[in-house]
Amino acid sequence: MGLFGKKKSEYVKMPEGDFEPVIRCSICTGEQTLCARERGSSKLHELMLIRSPEDLEGFCAANGLDPSDVEKIY
Repeated sequence: MGLFGKKKSEYVKMPEGDFEPVIRCSICTGEQTLCARERGSSKLHELMLIRSPEDLEGFCAANGLDPSDVEKIY
């Protein structure tokens, strides 16, 4: 394996506590970031960058979520 080999994809887990997963979308560039939003204060904690639909599906499978339940915010 070379210096810039592809890493194994391990998906992050949702933090413990009262959090819900959301996707923060950029209006200009279309970049999508998966975040955990605190239910009480609506503060966002960035978890990972979504580069393809497979990233979202892998995260949801690792955390037992349905991809259609993840809200998109702009």
